[in-house]
Amino acid sequence: MEISNNQLLRFTTAGSVDDGKSTLIGRLLYDSKSIFEDQLASVTATSSKKGHEGVDLALFTDGLKDEREQGITIDVAYRYFTTPKRKFIIADTPGHIQYTRNMVTGASTANAAVILIDARNGVIEQTKRHSFIASLLNIPHLVVCVNKMDLVDYSEEVFNRITAQFEEFSSKLLMKDVRFIPISALEGDNVVNKSENMSWYAGGTLLNVLETLHISSDINKIDARFPVQTVLRPQSDEFRDYRGYAGRIASGIYRKGDEVAVLPSGFTSKIKSINTGEIEVEEAFAPMSVALTLEDDIDISRGDMIVKKNNQPEPAQEFDVMLCWLNNDAAKPRAKYVIQHTSNEERAMIKSVVYKVDINSYEREEGDDSLKMNDIARVKIRTTRRLMIDSYRDNRNTGSIILIDEGTNETVAAGMIV
Repeated sequence: MEISNNQLLRFTTAGSVDDGKSTLIGRLLYDSKSIFEDQLASVTATSSKKGHEGVDLALFTDGLKDEREQGITIDVAYRYFTTPKRKFIIADTPGHIQYTRNMVTGASTANAAVILIDARNGVIEQTKRHSFIASLLNIPHLVVCVNKMDLVDYSEEVFNRITAQFEEFSSKLLMKDVRFIPISALEGDNVVNKSENMSWYAGGTLLNVLETLHISSDINKIDARFPVQTVLRPQSDEFRDYRGYAGRIASGIYRKGDEVAVLPSGFTSKIKSINTGEIEVEEAFAPMSVALTLEDDIDISRGDMIVKKNNQPEPAQEFDVMLCWLNNDAAKPRAKYVIQHTSNEERAMIKSVVYKVDINSYEREEGDDSLKMNDIARVKIRTTRRLMIDSYRDNRNTGSIILIDEGTNETVAAGMIV
């Protein structure tokens, strides 16, 4: 399998209110020349109306009217930009306590999280909360940017103190790759261009770090999982007997002739062909969207999973999940919800709350069975039929679920299978 050089990196920004997340993204877009002229003209006009000198960089991402008025980010704002080395999708997530759920949404597909710390305030409660969520969502790379260095005279001592503070509490979290960069988003130090004010810092700029992060091993290439989304029956003269199973490969690699098992039925067969669009390929890997055909006629429908015969997920009807409650209304005890896992929908109920996590102190609160908005808790879930699950740490696609309220059709919770 070939690894493309121009890979897509999704990253999320997080930090406390007014730490300069939107300004940082504005600076990244502005200095990497990723802003259209009409957008620049509109933002320049808004900036001068507000009495700012020059361009207010934060306005490139703050899209909602409320945000521009309050100068804060409320919803998750997505921005796309590209450099000669890599494509990027940025999710700018809110810093306020009441928007924890928006951060979970923005960070759920990210390869990296950029956490901002105000150099004047150091590590605060919100920094810990965002780092905890990043480790909970198993984000492989963490880049800690100490921002507003221009306000502490670009002091190396301040930077080292904050680095030590962060390392002290992050040692309790599961994080493999953490990097620290001193920056000034407003002045542009160490964002795209190297800073002349911090000659003591020998590392790369933020853009350089993001361009060189090793992300090709972030996707699980070992456990082959293919959730079927739909069955293709063209019914045309040319493809009279074609029966393809279409979907997106969640993880692993599939090749022609591989022995596969179809779950939950357990029937086995071999892969006859793999198609991407009209082209037939010899092998396919995550996250490609393909259609597979098998040598035997097996009854397969949406929600089934095609896996390698000798590497199968655990079918389970009752399992533990780290759940983040997203809805304004609290969870009702033993209420029925629709559980969505890959392309499969079943009915489920929350059997019990094992413990809740206090995000600020990381302590477990036992004995409290209520689930309110922004709560993160470990719960036991029971489903009507068995689901083909992996743990979220092994596989982010087949280890994640969402719960949907049957009455309102709202997504009420997102969960990571333990």
